[in-house]
Amino acid sequence: MNARKVTVSALVVAHNEEENLAACLDTLSFADEIVVVLDKCTDGSRDIAARYTGRLIEGSWEIEGPRRHAGIDACAMDWILEVDADERVSPELGGEILDKIQTAPFGHFLIPYDNYVGERLVRYGWGGSWGVSATVRLFARGAKSWGQQRIHPGVELKGERMWLEHRMVHLVDRNISDMIQRLDRYTTSRARDMRAKGDIGSFPNNLRRLFSRFFKCYIGRKGYKEGYYGFLIALMAGLFPLLSHLKARLEND
Repeated sequence: MNARKVTVSALVVAHNEEENLAACLDTLSFADEIVVVLDKCTDGSRDIAARYTGRLIEGSWEIEGPRRHAGIDACAMDWILEVDADERVSPELGGEILDKIQTAPFGHFLIPYDNYVGERLVRYGWGGSWGVSATVRLFARGAKSWGQQRIHPGVELKGERMWLEHRMVHLVDRNISDMIQRLDRYTTSRARDMRAKGDIGSFPNNLRRLFSRFFKCYIGRKGYKEGYYGFLIALMAGLFPLLSHLKARLEND
């Protein structure tokens, strides 16, 4: 008797992603089902998603964790692959996912990333709340839980940790202006989390973190290999905690 095929759900969470969504969903045809969560979408994202799947979850969420879990709870397959609209799954990665889950124990896989700024592949320097070089996006049902933070929520992981070899393509920023706008959004959300927690830290400590994070990304994570792009990534990573602290201290929105 043949063993039962192990199945995978592809989960995409989108907010006004009509420019990216179709290209993302095009890469997910290998999955046994596609689930799309539409968060406060006012553009054409719903019409685009409906061309690929009938598994649409619509709503309005302020916190990342509940938004993610609305999609996770709707997934019916054995494993779940989370993909953002600005990410692309290559045929090689899709094939590796289908192969690995057939014999994998209960647990989760880290997927390495290829991050792009415009047309430029930038592989080194990411981290410090400013992009990732690898992260857990493939997991067995029940093996991953999201936290309650607005930005970069923590996750609880269960089971065995494993790695995939092929990389996820991530179109991080279109240009430097896009990068700066992302820093503004991220620090605003982080400031709200800090105020809600009642702990915004101290100015001296966050000023120190500007330099320690810059050094870690530019030197420790080898951002210097990327030239000016590596400098920009390290600078953004360093500014993130300081700007978040200043917004939490000086603003109240």
